[in-house]
Amino acid sequence: MNVKEAGVQHEVANIHRLTPRARRILEVSSELFYDRGIHAVGVDTIAAESGVTKRTLYNNFGSKDALVAAYLTNRHATWWQSLEERLAAAEPPRALALFDVYAEDARTTTRGCAFLNAAAELSTEHPAYAIIRNHKQAVEDRLRGLIAEDQPAADPRRLARHLFLLLEGAFAHQGIHGKGLLTEAREFARKLLA
Repeated sequence: MNVKEAGVQHEVANIHRLTPRARRILEVSSELFYDRGIHAVGVDTIAAESGVTKRTLYNNFGSKDALVAAYLTNRHATWWQSLEERLAAAEPPRALALFDVYAEDARTTTRGCAFLNAAAELSTEHPAYAIIRNHKQAVEDRLRGLIAEDQPAADPRRLARHLFLLLEGAFAHQGIHGKGLLTEAREFARKLLA
């Protein structure tokens, strides 16, 4: 485990220890950040819609930046658990299961990828930006590991990069070109893995 992974795991552990009131703040802010955008939502709105005072919000999270980091960390943890459950039941080549998870997400998301949306709004110096970077790198690394395990003759690094770009591109453009783009991407991936 590298330092970045340890940092994300520490943040995930902190999220699991939230009080019910802090959990409510995180749930409300997560919906607001995703639906309206991070910069468009202020702490006044988050506090009001959570049914708490701003002081309670700050006592639990310290700052809006820390709340944004908690939002993305929680989103990563939830998504990653879903991915691992899908992978546990997948047949080789298991890399295709990532396309299935992204397609499943596409059915319920209205504004695309929360991580790409956040990356578009935040500076690279923002404390949450490392979470975005770590999430995307973890997806690519997981692809590489699956390819290495399922297809030892392949060049896992290169193939994982191609599949990652195909996967991310299809998900990012599904709002423009339709949700069927992920199905097309999965078929291209299947051919690359053959």
